[in-house]
Amino acid sequence: MASNDSQVPAIMRQGKIAPWLYLLPALLVMTAFIVYPGLNTFLLSFRNNANTGWAGDNCVAGQTCWGIFENFHYALTSEIMLTAFLNNLKWIVFMVTGTVILGLLIAVLADRVKYEPIAKAIIFLPMAISFVGAGVIWKFMYNFGTGETQIGILNAVVVALGGKPVSWLTEPQINTFMLIIVGVWMWTGFCMTILAAAIKGVSTEILEAARVDGATEWMVFIRIMIPQILPTITVVMTTMVINVLKIFDIVYVMTGGNYGTEVIANRMYKEMYSSFNTGRAAAIAIVLILVIVPAMIFNIRRFREQESMR
Repeated sequence: MASNDSQVPAIMRQGKIAPWLYLLPALLVMTAFIVYPGLNTFLLSFRNNANTGWAGDNCVAGQTCWGIFENFHYALTSEIMLTAFLNNLKWIVFMVTGTVILGLLIAVLADRVKYEPIAKAIIFLPMAISFVGAGVIWKFMYNFGTGETQIGILNAVVVALGGKPVSWLTEPQINTFMLIIVGVWMWTGFCMTILAAAIKGVSTEILEAARVDGATEWMVFIRIMIPQILPTITVVMTTMVINVLKIFDIVYVMTGGNYGTEVIANRMYKEMYSSFNTGRAAAIAIVLILVIVPAMIFNIRRFREQESMR
């Protein structure tokens, strides 16, 4: 009995240590590629351009000096960053709305046709293209020529209808929206796939009962189907918000952030690799993380609630 009793503490210790041994490789990877870079970025955000001292150490006398928060002052108040914030807001409003509405519409309509797999595959196909590739493709489609011959499909159609060619990517009034169209074209397939799976989970008995009671298809869609898949719609919307806040490739390839199309991630890239200002780039990265984290937390909570309902 004594020998058996002495083995109990050893077994208990093994039970406490063993899980951490399994987690150790993942913890090491997270520390090396997430925790350390995150902490280093946070420290860099308070440093000057040459990383030789604190930001704002060389403030000129008589001017407003923000000390070590100079990089954050730039990231939150400079004119170019305010433009980037405004453009990211446009992306959130129009791209998220466009992808979710179109994805939901296509998912509902495709569910009613015999060639549903083919239709969904065609809509999802742009997701197989890289963002850089999509940017190059659409840059050719938006191409603007000063002569009569237009190699850009969109301007060729405009000219064929008797109109004048438009420089779609350099006109500040429309260029951001033309970039958003590219994003909608790419991400609608993703939203359609997730929402179609949710629609498949709606009980057919409930839908048929509503139709028997005299409900129109529109009433069935609005009053029964939408409430049933609302948690999935919310998760898709928050996921798209996170993706839009990080939007970079399309803007970088098609306009480079010029002509008033700057976004947060592209500005961070420019500060880091064009201006070689690591402090400002790090501050912009921290701001971007702080903007994304609330959406991520909300998304995780909604996902857990959805899982608990199953």
